[in-house]
Amino acid sequence: MTALGDESTGLRSRASGTSTHYDICHLFLFIGATLHTCWLNDSIATDDKGFILTGASTSSLETSMTGVFAIGDVRAGSTKRVAAAVGDGAAAISQIHSYFSRLTKEVE
Repeated sequence: MTALGDESTGLRSRASGTSTHYDICHLFLFIGATLHTCWLNDSIATDDKGFILTGASTSSLETSMTGVFAIGDVRAGSTKRVAAAVGDGAAAISQIHSYFSRLTKEVE
């Protein structure tokens, strides 16, 4: 992709070498995402596409493994946006604090 100014862009196909120019006002570029959850080796529940399932307990971000939380794009059902992942991160901090609080009470 080549920026040609404030209101147009050019795309060139690597396969054919042809170029196309478009007049645009806004551009959202999504390159794609490849999940890298195979390292979990079935230790944490995932959906059929490999996204991590959360909400296994009273905490919406906790996985099937107690005390392990997932946030962002890797989580099944997430909106796959940076702002949502940031929100997940903030919520996870609170949920982790609650988790440790419950553990402390169980030990006492």
